[in-house]
Amino acid sequence: MNRPRLPAALAAAVQIYAPSTVYAVGLGAMTPAIASAALALGLGAAQAAAVVVLVGLGSLLANTPVSLLAARAGERRTMVLSAALGTLGAGLAWAATAPLTAGGVRAGGLDDPARLAVLLLGVLTVGAAGAGFNLARQSYLAVAVPATHRARAMSTLGGTIRIGVFLGPFLGAALQALLGLSGAFAAATAMMAAGAVLCVRIRELSAPDDDGAPSASGGAPSAAGSARRRPRLADVARARRGVLATAGFGVVAVAGARAARNAVIPLWAAHLGMTPAAASLVFGIAGAADLLLFYPAGRLMDRRGRRAVAVPCLTLLGAGFLAVSLTSEPVGFAAAALLLGVGNGFGAGIVMTLGADFSPPDARPEFLGLWRSMSDAGMLTGPLLVSAVTAAAGLGVGVGVMAVVCAGGAAVFARVLPHGPGPVDDPAPLGRR
Repeated sequence: MNRPRLPAALAAAVQIYAPSTVYAVGLGAMTPAIASAALALGLGAAQAAAVVVLVGLGSLLANTPVSLLAARAGERRTMVLSAALGTLGAGLAWAATAPLTAGGVRAGGLDDPARLAVLLLGVLTVGAAGAGFNLARQSYLAVAVPATHRARAMSTLGGTIRIGVFLGPFLGAALQALLGLSGAFAAATAMMAAGAVLCVRIRELSAPDDDGAPSASGGAPSAAGSARRRPRLADVARARRGVLATAGFGVVAVAGARAARNAVIPLWAAHLGMTPAAASLVFGIAGAADLLLFYPAGRLMDRRGRRAVAVPCLTLLGAGFLAVSLTSEPVGFAAAALLLGVGNGFGAGIVMTLGADFSPPDARPEFLGLWRSMSDAGMLTGPLLVSAVTAAAGLGVGVGVMAVVCAGGAAVFARVLPHGPGPVDDPAPLGRR
């Protein structure tokens, strides 16, 4: 059998990348403004920082419902509905912050609990919308792209998200200069609405045949199928419990390390006495390394196997955390942060690719909902672990413990992921077990 050429193999994937990038720009525009808006509406610094966690919490809570939605309504409709929900959430945050001036001062000078509640609801809604949007596009690519090019497709998707999140703050800052703090949420609302419109133009996959592969006939949603044939979520969890308990831990480690990295870099910069501007520069340098590596990582996964990326990704992240905990001056810290960026970029798409590999063809959205729940749990627990250990033993130990987590995840991946190219698993449809 001839291997499909790259342009033909990724043709179905290209239509996913534009709405993904646009939506990510919207998310990137509002993310830096969330804590500032919470402060301006009356919360303290610690409470305002916790508001940012609502995005991850909303995603975690929504994973199961959106997996069932994708299974019945199809990936395209789920993406459209999720992007529309994200637009609503960003719009609520925009409405809540509309009275704030350019300096972040409330027009009336008083705390406004009602507007704060609307802001919190908007942020939580954006998180829930992200769960559906991310799961549906991952499920779509898992079906639309041949397994020989799956990792490249997934890592490129991860790259578009990184590009959007990188560009979004600049757009948000530009509109804040015109509209005040609410400008960031206005930008998010506009970009997410544009993402929803672009999703409408995505071609729906055909209905799956009995093996779970898309058939040539029919225009029904790829995941919808017959309601009587849909496996229950509990059945999927039971059938794939071994994967969730082993490789799933590696996914938790990757997600936790990525989220902790976003907290560790500014915290350690402050620990060294660096200015916020210098800390932002270090973060930008690390982000640039992250952006440059997403496609090479996907290509390596397709050619050498998932293990060739998963193990080095966590190893590099662990080495980066350890190096940060040992640095005592800005230049060494910048080098350690760059190592974290390399590790994070090297693992672009690994979580999505493994999820697609392990998912049963007739229960893909259900499994990906479980898979994403583990990833979201890692995103929440990573920063919390750093915070808890820091409170008990100091920041250096709090950062160093993430190196231990990464080492454990790398050891699990080295044990359970096979050598060689191709998907790590080829699960049979659950209906045939």
